[in-house]
Amino acid sequence: MTDASMAVTATTDADRILAGLDEQQRQAATALGGPVAILAGAGTGKTRAITHRIAYAVATGEQAEHASLALTFTSRAAGEMRTRLARLGAGGVQARTFHAAALAQLSHFWPRVAGSRMPALLPQKASTLADAAAQLRLRLPTAQLRDAAGEIEWRKSQAMTIEDYGIQARIRPMPTGVAPEAMIDLHMAYERLKDERRQIDFEDVLLATAGMLEREPVVADEVRARYRHFTVDEYQDVSPMQQRVLAAWLGDRRDVCVVGDPSQTIYSFAGADAASLSRFVHEHPDAEVVRLERSYRSTSSIVGCANRLMRGRDALTLSAASGEAGREPTIAAYANDSAEAAAIAAACRAQVDAGADPGQIAVLTRFHAQSGLIEQALANVGLSSTVRGSVRFFEIPVVKRAVLMLRSAPADDRPVFQAVTDIVMGLGYRAEPPATHGVERAQWDALHALVTLAEEAGGTDLPGFARDLQRRAQTEHEPAVAAVTIATIHAAKGLEWQHVHVCGLAEGLLPVSHATTLAEIDEERRLLYVAITRAERTLSLTWARSSGHAVRQPSRFLAELTPPRGAGTPAAAAR
Repeated sequence: MTDASMAVTATTDADRILAGLDEQQRQAATALGGPVAILAGAGTGKTRAITHRIAYAVATGEQAEHASLALTFTSRAAGEMRTRLARLGAGGVQARTFHAAALAQLSHFWPRVAGSRMPALLPQKASTLADAAAQLRLRLPTAQLRDAAGEIEWRKSQAMTIEDYGIQARIRPMPTGVAPEAMIDLHMAYERLKDERRQIDFEDVLLATAGMLEREPVVADEVRARYRHFTVDEYQDVSPMQQRVLAAWLGDRRDVCVVGDPSQTIYSFAGADAASLSRFVHEHPDAEVVRLERSYRSTSSIVGCANRLMRGRDALTLSAASGEAGREPTIAAYANDSAEAAAIAAACRAQVDAGADPGQIAVLTRFHAQSGLIEQALANVGLSSTVRGSVRFFEIPVVKRAVLMLRSAPADDRPVFQAVTDIVMGLGYRAEPPATHGVERAQWDALHALVTLAEEAGGTDLPGFARDLQRRAQTEHEPAVAAVTIATIHAAKGLEWQHVHVCGLAEGLLPVSHATTLAEIDEERRLLYVAITRAERTLSLTWARSSGHAVRQPSRFLAELTPPRGAGTPAAAAR
């Protein structure tokens, strides 16, 4: 192929990549070089814009595939990004989580730098923390050990030494019953035990990678020669420790594109900072800033509700791309928690009876503990539910058994759908769902999701289908289950449903009772914003006037959600 024909091909590929993008997305995709900040509102096609940007840079020769690294926060998001990049002709670009990228580098360089094998990665902190507490003669129940693990994770996300943490511990709320001095001693004992056992934890991966790059010029030069272009998704969630690793990867270069939405910063407890995007722009005054504000997810009524909540806070102002008004969000109050749960379940039942897919309905809560009443109320009206964040799909026992049987089954001439159906019938699956609800129905729903995947598998064979399931498990790409989703708002971030019910909108729940400062209230506001913007077509907001003997007041945020006079009014109900 001549240079001229190669140039024509590259131009054609570049034009193809830009085709179908709206004006804002096209601006993001063609903002090459760095620094670049893409402020992307909920549902505005953020992943589409940044994957097209990377692919366009590769197609035009601005970036080499092997020299580009896209960073995100979950294996699921990284897998989705890799799939999209491959479809766009940029399959050689690395898309990884911060931890996966750092772990790969640490595993590669540790033997060379330290002259020994890398320490073992600690799967979880609980047992080591329990041993550390025992050494200190501290009797800590499981809940306190879990809180202590959270304190360790917070300290490391902030890139703090134990000495730095010691100062913060005296002004920071500690887990109930643990004095600051005892917590500091527990941190030290935990770190000492890990060192003795030649172990590192999840957070140490970032710390060790940053230290290696900062202290070993040869390693830093090799890594920087490998990766020259960086894209950071969900930049509002980057912790100080992750920022330190990113700075070590970049060195003195500036080819970095950060993407995010300050209004969706809901992980401050893990080190995220809503000001990170504005700080990036301040530190890079020549950065190109692109705003994505056309929502392809929600109706204009839902978008208007979200905008009213964030009004006057330097937030992005969304507009509905479709122009469809849709139903106004509803606000309803109920006598108590049980009445609220029953009303939500009845509304879900009505939506399903009207033709809605149960998998496209979600009930969002502030706390996981709220899910029990909702789960029972849904069962009472004959609806299955799945609690997101409790057990991952591929960890469900009946699914694990089914996948094991699929992987060990010999290939034959049967269509993959028939082969999968025959195998799962050995685990109790039948064509029609059971009349009961609870465990039996949940198992049927899970197996039916596997059968549905097999129906959609096309021309693959059984071994290929089993390999696809393994890839899905590794990338957290779980199949949809025909059940109403119950999830905390934190667990719902990044997801969407046609119909969303947000419950518990009372003072003490949202905002939570311990949110007292302006910064803490703002975090609660952003949580509600995330919940609202998960909805595509309908949104209901509910609260209970009492919980047990406690009398509740409506969340202060509800008063801000009513549209201006003449623009429609949320349907309100009091029961």
